[in-house]
Amino acid sequence: MPLKVATLDNDCTTLSDQVLEDFIRQLRGVVLREDDPEYEKSRRVWNGMIDCYPAMIVRCAGTSDVMAVVKFARAHNLRVSVRGGGHNVAGKAVCDQGMVIDLGLMNSVWVDHQVPSVRVQAGARLADVDEKTSSLGLAVPVGVVSRTGVAGLTLHGGLGWLLRRDGLTVDNLLALEVVTAEGKRIVVNAREHADLFWALRGGGGNFGVVTSFEYRLRPIESKVWFAAVLYPYAQAQKAIAFWRDFMTTAPEELSSFCVLRGRPMQAAGHKIPRQPVVAFLACYSGPFDRGEEAIRPLREWSTPIADFSGPKDYHLQVQRLFDKDYPEGRCYYWDSLFFNDLDTRTIKIIAEHAEHCVSPLSSVNVWALGGAMNHVAPSATAFGKRDCKFMVAVEANWEGSEGAPANMAWAIDLVDALRPVSRPGVYLNFPGAAAGLQSLVKGSYDGNFAKLQEIKKRYDPDNMWRGNFNIVPECDA
Repeated sequence: MPLKVATLDNDCTTLSDQVLEDFIRQLRGVVLREDDPEYEKSRRVWNGMIDCYPAMIVRCAGTSDVMAVVKFARAHNLRVSVRGGGHNVAGKAVCDQGMVIDLGLMNSVWVDHQVPSVRVQAGARLADVDEKTSSLGLAVPVGVVSRTGVAGLTLHGGLGWLLRRDGLTVDNLLALEVVTAEGKRIVVNAREHADLFWALRGGGGNFGVVTSFEYRLRPIESKVWFAAVLYPYAQAQKAIAFWRDFMTTAPEELSSFCVLRGRPMQAAGHKIPRQPVVAFLACYSGPFDRGEEAIRPLREWSTPIADFSGPKDYHLQVQRLFDKDYPEGRCYYWDSLFFNDLDTRTIKIIAEHAEHCVSPLSSVNVWALGGAMNHVAPSATAFGKRDCKFMVAVEANWEGSEGAPANMAWAIDLVDALRPVSRPGVYLNFPGAAAGLQSLVKGSYDGNFAKLQEIKKRYDPDNMWRGNFNIVPECDA
């Protein structure tokens, strides 16, 4: 049966049965259409807010499939999106009536013990990497939820528990395999296609389909000291100010964020009464015998409601700590802002707005940056916010799609209140309204945006890869 598919020029084209049959014969993977039993499951992504109906989903079995799909899409001018782990909060992995290039079957992980490094296919999730590296005393600096897709996290920077010690995920990237807009496979590293290597370390999915990543592995002790301390929300402003000052001089082996939950919550294990809290969370990845002392100030700042701190297995406990808080199918709207500092006014805005969140599942998370992330020059990679000291992530999380207007309005109001005192742009893994505002995308790259446009023009002059936080080629800007 002929198939109508959306095109890049916002029209549609009809693919005949013969054209589709010839295409499918080139693939080792499978092509799903709306009447296929697996279609409904495959069109869904982690964020329950996203409800797109692609005309076709191509589940690629390997790089040769990706090359064939890209050439086919280009020949027919099809609208495309690229799905890795399907975890991106903005839902850019799927597109209405277009073609989804689904890399989910490509999820293998290989360790090179000599470098040491690990090569990860683009459909893998953080848990897949942890599984291969946990017994080796090694880790990749990645995110904080193990179900997160490797590809999306990496391409926009990557913040996690090793941030201050080892930098962003992109700072640990050695090479990538990429399928270009022409359907060619290229290897990208510091020597080969060095301009593209620069752009892919923060520039997102604007330049091609990344089919695999090679990361430098970092040493990690099997047990790390982890702080998880809850204080009464009435102390929120004082708590943030203390935590800000503490993290300014904390060792680089300590990565931390401060969590504000303004609605009553039930703590882990149901051992404490439901109440709003401010929490200090921190991971010390230095020598184990120094960890207890490193996190002690966070535990003794005031009288806690509860303290779940102690030694934890890095891969099996720390990396999975938040998995239960971010289940697939829940609705999520996240935004973010970067700050050079957190003054009294800013802290007051954060604490007062967080207290009035609509859903008890929502939170405001204040990340301490600095450390190794700041040691890299802003122009060294596409990720530009190197000199920022803090990031505020506003997380509206709720059950049921009918709650979207109120929950999104709460997040947007808080971001609007903070925007005048923050740096331009957002962290594009927590993008908020950046999907519709080119100014926010541009602001996210600071002085690197013009160079990104030049590289975009070189590798994707027709803007085939526009189903993302799009960097328009220089000639079209």
